[in-house]
Amino acid sequence: MQPSEPSQRRECAFGSLWALFRPDAWRLALSAACFVVKHSPVWILPIIVADVIDVVALPARHDLRRLWVDGAIMLALLVQNIPFELVHVTQLSKVIRRIEKELRGALTQRLQQLSIAFHDRSHTGAMQSKMLRDVEAVEGLCRFCFVMLLNGFTSIAFALGVTFYNRAPAMALFYFITIPVSVALIRFFHRRIHDMNKGFRTRIEAMSARVAEMIAMIPITRAHGAEQHEISTIETHLTAVRESGLRLDVLNALFGAVAWVSFQVPVLLSLMVAGYLAFHGRITPGEVTMYSSYFMMILGSVNMILNSYPMIARGLESVRSIREVLDSPDIERNEGKVAVDDVRGAFAFDGVSFAYPSGEFHALEDIRLEVRAGETLAVVGESGAGKSTLMALVIGFHRPTVGRILLDGRNMEELDLRSFRRFLAVVPQQTILFSGSIRDNITYGLPDVPEEQVQRVIDAANLRELVNRLSAGLDTLVGERGARLSGGERQRVSIARAMIRQPRVIVLDEATSSLDAASESLVQEALQRLIRDRTTFIVAHRLSTIRHAHRIAVLKRGRLVELGTPDELMARDGEFARLRRFQA
Repeated sequence: MQPSEPSQRRECAFGSLWALFRPDAWRLALSAACFVVKHSPVWILPIIVADVIDVVALPARHDLRRLWVDGAIMLALLVQNIPFELVHVTQLSKVIRRIEKELRGALTQRLQQLSIAFHDRSHTGAMQSKMLRDVEAVEGLCRFCFVMLLNGFTSIAFALGVTFYNRAPAMALFYFITIPVSVALIRFFHRRIHDMNKGFRTRIEAMSARVAEMIAMIPITRAHGAEQHEISTIETHLTAVRESGLRLDVLNALFGAVAWVSFQVPVLLSLMVAGYLAFHGRITPGEVTMYSSYFMMILGSVNMILNSYPMIARGLESVRSIREVLDSPDIERNEGKVAVDDVRGAFAFDGVSFAYPSGEFHALEDIRLEVRAGETLAVVGESGAGKSTLMALVIGFHRPTVGRILLDGRNMEELDLRSFRRFLAVVPQQTILFSGSIRDNITYGLPDVPEEQVQRVIDAANLRELVNRLSAGLDTLVGERGARLSGGERQRVSIARAMIRQPRVIVLDEATSSLDAASESLVQEALQRLIRDRTTFIVAHRLSTIRHAHRIAVLKRGRLVELGTPDELMARDGEFARLRRFQA
């Protein structure tokens, strides 16, 4: 999305919020109506109290039966709160829980559709925050709007309506004059208290950071005999925090008391004005209590609405944050393209160049290369030579900036890459497992895999000894990221996951670089079974691991500088020979 002005973004966020509510507008209307009914005792109680006071204070004007009628009305209003509260909460929760589910579902679907380039630019923590905290903030905003704000606005409307209905213009005028002044004073003092607390929190955080540094530095401090220096430094910080805290406590008490008085003085004035009007017979004694109660209700509601801005702002910002993902145009476009039904595994790179959007130079430039079906091609080169970028092009994570890649003679730009990847397997250097069982990790994404096929893969991946050793066998939980397995065991599970897909194209990213000799031997043996008669791309960091490759492609600064068998490249005494001597 293009950046927009703040007012445009705000309107956009409100529009997005309404779009979420629209399908259940009738539920929201029903919930709001039930809220008004169930909350009515709060608004009507001052009228009942006023009538009771008038009955007691002016017995000559009223019948005692009116007292019992008031009690019966109030009892009925109190009892109805239960069913109407249930309907209000049920209908509102159905709307909010639907929105919560649909937002997380939409984010999940969109994250699966967005290109790898988008994910490369994004932080995992930020995406998790959008999925969890931003959706929670939107949920909180919805509840706040349909409970607290609805309560505030309806309370103000009811109180002002009763005042005008009873033809008390003097009280209405008093409301309009004093309430803005009272709210302004309350907000002034609250803001000052907030600022002081924020400053004190900053000092506390600075002291905490210094304490963390002190703890981290303890070995160095002890080694240099500087303990007393550290103690004196921390003591200085502690003294400063103590003095600042004392001043803050006194000022908080002062401002808190003044803020409380600023709220109570207008209430007292309201009571005095109502009392003056009652003394001159313009209102009854009971109405003194009623108007004073409504004044407090209006004052509290206005203050609550004004103080709700941070909550609303956070919720709207979360709506915009979620839209950044849902509206992102950076998705992998596969719709309408040719589905891949069969793959032999022949690749042709025809003048392929690729540049990252934020890069100043081409990561790959004018790559011309043909890979035969069933051939094993090792790709070597120094760090930054373009090896990983080339593999991303093979997988289809990126599209060439210039040139084209042919798969079995067909331009990959015209193919549905989702269908192509059914014939592809990737074994990365850092094995990625999730916290399920060994079986779940091997059969990931494949429902209803026959048990015989799983057992064959277990043997081919050299996992039989491990599975037999574990009490739960294939159903053993591997822990988060496979933490309960060794590096070699994780890698063999990853190989089994690739094998069970019976791929035609395999991408290996130096699958043995971090293993000990024994584990490497088992993994290499499993890899040889995996790549047999399949087109295989091996990203090689250690040149000793590519002895079985048919050919080697040497990249340097994004260019293909050498191509041939290991013996041919060593005989040329070029870049490959230099790299081999460097690792010898």
